[in-house]
Amino acid sequence: MTKGINEKISAFISDFGWPRLIIFFFVAALFIAAPVVGVSVSNSLKDVIVRFGQNGVMVLAMVPMMQAGAGLNFGLPVGIIAGLLGSTISMQLHLTGILGFGAALVFSLPFAIVLGLLYGMLLNKVKGEEMTIAMYVGFSIVTFMAIMWLIIPFTNPTMVWGYTGQGLRTTITLDGYWSHVLNNFLAPKAGNFEFPTGSILFFAVMAFIMWIFMRSKTGTALTAVGSNPDFARAGGVSSNRMRIISVVVSTIYGAVGILVYQQSFGFIQLYNAPLYMAFPAVAAVLLGGASVNKAGIVNVVVGTFLFQSILAMTPSVVNSVLKTDMSEVIRILISNGMIIYALTRRTKAAK
Repeated sequence: MTKGINEKISAFISDFGWPRLIIFFFVAALFIAAPVVGVSVSNSLKDVIVRFGQNGVMVLAMVPMMQAGAGLNFGLPVGIIAGLLGSTISMQLHLTGILGFGAALVFSLPFAIVLGLLYGMLLNKVKGEEMTIAMYVGFSIVTFMAIMWLIIPFTNPTMVWGYTGQGLRTTITLDGYWSHVLNNFLAPKAGNFEFPTGSILFFAVMAFIMWIFMRSKTGTALTAVGSNPDFARAGGVSSNRMRIISVVVSTIYGAVGILVYQQSFGFIQLYNAPLYMAFPAVAAVLLGGASVNKAGIVNVVVGTFLFQSILAMTPSVVNSVLKTDMSEVIRILISNGMIIYALTRRTKAAK
């Protein structure tokens, strides 16, 4: 009896992985220790929930490409750039509130579709090296757009540099436009605790759309390509077409995700800001239990909550104990550590 239980525990640990278990218990320890060191649990929980709504859609963007066998989407900045183009055009037209946010979504879609198609066609040319190429695609488009942000003829005084009257600022405030337009929607307040109802509902809608898509005929074919390309090809499914569709959907979700992030953060960040934004999203979905070639909505929800819990709780709890800021160190350690862990497990599986 005891032997059977031990075998089940060992199998669970082997499947779930020690790093994920350690991080899970670390998060639990942070919440337990918070009241002891004088940190408000309600404020910390509020911060975690806000961060969850702020980052969740970008983590959802990982799912289609992973399911299609195209690997981790390190080229997420391609979608982010599409979202930034949509938001800056909406601001240029002086659109505000929910109309401004909705217009930014609409303006982002054509850019996301076109860039996603080009990005997908490129990845089809480099099968087996998708993640490496995707990373450099992301770096390249961010660097290219750093030039374009200075050249595109925007004229809105809120956006351009004050001393030249041209070229977009590094950071653009969304005050007066659509700052917190989702977070404040139907947001109930109880003391210092405020629930960002709108952003959580928006994430739920985007997750539901992804869930429906992955269970549609196209989504099933996409998953079949990722699981067994030869079997899918024998069934008349075009592997290249499904991979391109997965990249386009992922790019669209990246564009939508950065718009949700912006309204919650209150600023548009340009130039090199999107350069490493793929890494936290990749780490979050892996932390949720996803593998390199398999991911689901549950992995996104669990991973985003755990990852953002660490980022929200570490500065307040650990800093109170150690009297130094360890949040950035821990974020980098977990982000890169989870990516390395996933890639080493992938290598073992391939062998």
